[in-house]
Amino acid sequence: MFVHFLRENKGASGILFLIRLFLGYQWITAGWTKITSGFDANGFLQGAVASASGEHPAVQGWWATFLEGVAIPNVDFFNVLIPWGEFLVGLGLILGTFTTLAAFMGVVMNFAFLFSGTTSTNPMMVILGMLLLIAGYNAAKIGIDRWLIPIVKKSIHMRQVKPALHH
Repeated sequence: MFVHFLRENKGASGILFLIRLFLGYQWITAGWTKITSGFDANGFLQGAVASASGEHPAVQGWWATFLEGVAIPNVDFFNVLIPWGEFLVGLGLILGTFTTLAAFMGVVMNFAFLFSGTTSTNPMMVILGMLLLIAGYNAAKIGIDRWLIPIVKKSIHMRQVKPALHH
C-alpha cells in the first residue's frame, strides 16, 4: 500500500519533489565544495583502512582490502570521481533529470561512505534516496524527466522495432 502511494499518488509526487530538492542540495553543495577546494581523498581513505583493525572495527576487512588495493592506488581518479559524482547527483535530483539514476548513484556513494566508517548524514540520505528509488517515475514528475523519459522510452522502442522491420 505504501509503495503504491509512493509510485502513483499525485500528493506523493509533491512530497518526493521536496525530498529531491533537499537531497539534491546536500549533494550539489558537498560536491561543489570539494570541486572548488582541491579535494584529496587520501587522508579519508587511509583513515578508513586504519579503522579496519581492533576489537570492534568500524570498517570491514573486505572493504579495507578494496580501499588498499583499488581506491588508494587510484586516489587521483577518486579525487575527481567523488566531487563530480556528488555534484552531478545533486544536479540530477534538483532538476529531476535521470532522477532514478541520480538517486541510485547517491545511495551507492552513501553506502561507500558508510562502509568507510563515516556515519554523519549518510543513513538519512540512504533512506530518502531509497524512497525516491521505490517511487520511480513519480519522484520525477515534477522535473525535466516528465518530458525526457517519454522521449528516451520512445527512442529505445524505435531501436527495438527497426531491426524487426528488416526481417
